[in-house]
Amino acid sequence: MKVIKAKNLKNHIAFATLLIMVLFTDLAFAQKATWIWYPGDYEIWLGNKMQNRRTDRDSFLPVLWKMDSHYVLIEFHKDFNVPAAEEVKLNVEGIYNVKVDGQAFPGYPKSITVPAGHHKLSLKVYCQNHVPSIFVQGKTIVSDDTWLVTFEDKEWIDATGTVSDKSGTTYLNAGSWNFNNILSPPSQFKLPTEPQYAVKSDKAPHSFFLDFGKETFGFVKLHGLKGRGKLHIYYGESKEEALSTDHCETLDELTVSEPHKKDSVMELSKAFRYINVQFDGSISVDSVSMLYEYAPLNERGGFHCSDEEVNKIYDVAKYTLHLATREFFIDGIKRDRWIWSGDAYQSYLMNYYSFFDSPTVSRTMLALRGKDPVTSHINTIMDYTFYWFLGIYDYYQYTGDKTFIKQFYPRMQSLMDYCLGRRNKDGMMVGLPGDWVFIDWADGLSKKGEVSFEQMLFCRSLETMSLCAELNNDPMGAVKYNALAADLKTKIFKYYWNSQQHALVHSRVNGVQTANVTRYANMFGIFFNYFTEQQKQEVKQHVLLNDKIQKITTPYMRFYELEALCAMGEQPYVLKEMKNYWGGMFKLGATSFWEEYDPTKTGADIYAMYGRPFGKSLCHAWGASPIYLLGKYYLGVKPLSPGYQAYIVEPNLGGLQWMEGAIPTPNGAIKLYCSTKQIRISADEGNGILRFKSKTAPVCKQTMVMAKGKNVYEIQMQKGETFVIDYNAI
Repeated sequence: MKVIKAKNLKNHIAFATLLIMVLFTDLAFAQKATWIWYPGDYEIWLGNKMQNRRTDRDSFLPVLWKMDSHYVLIEFHKDFNVPAAEEVKLNVEGIYNVKVDGQAFPGYPKSITVPAGHHKLSLKVYCQNHVPSIFVQGKTIVSDDTWLVTFEDKEWIDATGTVSDKSGTTYLNAGSWNFNNILSPPSQFKLPTEPQYAVKSDKAPHSFFLDFGKETFGFVKLHGLKGRGKLHIYYGESKEEALSTDHCETLDELTVSEPHKKDSVMELSKAFRYINVQFDGSISVDSVSMLYEYAPLNERGGFHCSDEEVNKIYDVAKYTLHLATREFFIDGIKRDRWIWSGDAYQSYLMNYYSFFDSPTVSRTMLALRGKDPVTSHINTIMDYTFYWFLGIYDYYQYTGDKTFIKQFYPRMQSLMDYCLGRRNKDGMMVGLPGDWVFIDWADGLSKKGEVSFEQMLFCRSLETMSLCAELNNDPMGAVKYNALAADLKTKIFKYYWNSQQHALVHSRVNGVQTANVTRYANMFGIFFNYFTEQQKQEVKQHVLLNDKIQKITTPYMRFYELEALCAMGEQPYVLKEMKNYWGGMFKLGATSFWEEYDPTKTGADIYAMYGRPFGKSLCHAWGASPIYLLGKYYLGVKPLSPGYQAYIVEPNLGGLQWMEGAIPTPNGAIKLYCSTKQIRISADEGNGILRFKSKTAPVCKQTMVMAKGKNVYEIQMQKGETFVIDYNAI
């Protein structure tokens, strides 16, 4: 070992410090680089990969709609000003060539030297199995979403629109996510896992029966597996399902031939609370555990109040949403494990009031949209196409992300063109061959003719297109879509409003109103603000609060029914309904919220659906709607302009004694405490309005309180300040 003399110590320290500085400088440059690809392609590829993991009793069960694929040949390029010659490291998914100023390098170089000066770096990549992607890392030359990409469609386009260029190639700004390690390509992405253990394990000579305490998701791990024979794992969201070896929805079967003990992890992740492991022959297993798989989300929002049952509902709703957030927002973790647009739309809204993970929203929307040409509705469902447009509208309002809107506006246009081409002679949407008009799971619900609910969603989709056209400097498009929306809204009230029934009827068949009134179009008309104030009151009394109108039994449509009632100021009523409906699932042992809950069902029937004894999903994203309701209509926070640059807070206790929470925004949060006597509020960004009701004149030392009449008061809020208001709640 070399001994460093004291007189040389300072020199060695100085050299080491310099070396560390150089290393960290290089690291800083490397951190600017990221993996890039053709925009939307990775999302489509990853969605295909994820959705084709579904099995039904160990048989592969693919999706029910057309699946698009990524482009297999992509060119990437960008111009750089290089101050001094630099080495540029390359990692590429696929076979490729590399050019600087049009001059190709031989072979597949892992690094190149780019001389000083102005240069154009280009890579052309072919890959069939996964998405052509590149990682370029130098000091000034790095790959990021400012690079241009093309699949050679002979027009120049960037994120802001069409640009002419003599080369005549279509270029878009590259897609990216958070793949910032040159050695971790996008195709290798996996969600993280962590070990979890059962809270109870019953072991017998040839079996284990385990209870993990609550609904969970991941990979079963067999410890000390040895011997020869057959091993079966039967999964159950309920104890009854795990014990039903003939009817459980998911299972694994292994042929074991292991002379020595080893640990074995199942290939596919599964949803379960209980697992039933059975084996024969000479097989032995020391113990069984699992690797819990999860999306690494930050809990940015929260809610807590004076009612412990409501607190439990909120916490379980958030857990349900987290479980159903995988690489994308999916419907249920047992089945279908697919990206359904209607389910995803509700997940977006819940997400804005909890995790505010906008990348998962945009990934999901891109995976759903797929590629041109459009040959069918999203998921083949007419209403699910419209929910996709509604998701775009809300995404912009909550995030303020113009880049996404601008880059994918052409895909919005082509999807809307498809819809416009399927209207009937009256300009209405009807189910054509190949279409699925879904609406809701409800017995006897007619889908014939022109359904008013579909026209409602279509109208809001046209309004969304008008907004997106304005953001894309397309004034002609904005005028066209706005005119179409206005015309359709007029027809909705002309064709469907029935003054005797004080509501919109469900449908027209052969141009004639049907007598049937359902809740669907009527509740959407309230929070779309399509009704007059008088019509809202009529609908509330004659539809929403009318037990003679067919009741809704799915959390999917309860979401919208309760939102409409909240929008009408019925928070006390909704709080009772929330406790009865979601609290009713607790009484049946729910640890996450279900796809459907019908209080009239008892015994094993509570798990049945689709003609199968355990067909119902007991962890379904659309069951988590209390997150959204409590955030938007009790804490009362919503954006007034994109990205919360302006917002309003209208707290409504709804019968609670106090509540507190945080609503995430793009760059912070709005924090609120509200009791019957005091409000405390602060915000990290934007300019806000706090609006509330008080029996007496409120007092706020920080700012002036403005009386608006009828016991309504307001204060103007600025970011970074905390306001305390003493008042008497009504």
